[in-house]
Amino acid sequence: MLVLLAGIFVVHIATVIMLFVSTIANVWMVGSDNVGRVSWGLWLLCNNTCRQFSVSSSDEPSLKAAQAFMILSIIFSVIALVMFIVQLFTLEKGKRFYITGAIMLVCWLCILIGASIYTARFTGTLSGLTSSHHGYSFILAWICFCFSFVIGILYLVLRKK
Repeated sequence: MLVLLAGIFVVHIATVIMLFVSTIANVWMVGSDNVGRVSWGLWLLCNNTCRQFSVSSSDEPSLKAAQAFMILSIIFSVIALVMFIVQLFTLEKGKRFYITGAIMLVCWLCILIGASIYTARFTGTLSGLTSSHHGYSFILAWICFCFSFVIGILYLVLRKK
């Protein structure tokens, strides 16, 4: 049981770190133009220098929503980690980690919404780019989506022995 708890804890910490990286790094999409490599994410558009990722006025609410949901996912993931540690030392034997699991599933939902909005609105090529593909931040966000769902379900069924 101790090995299972330690494993879940390590995967949860890895998920939090990957969420930070995927939200902060501006490599959700990568493309090339006549100057060189261009990458963009939730915050910046980078080629040789980085500048704010500007979108049309109709797409701006979608970008703000994706940013907000990814930040919320980080917050809920950290809260779930703290709640797991608190419940680990205060929960009676035989009880389940319901609160931690519920918070982690809210994190999962926030990742789903944020990454889905970005996928639907911003994964096409920008004007002037010849080719584009998904970057590592985008892939990390979807990996965190899977990990947070598995961790949330495990917390719900996990019983403290």
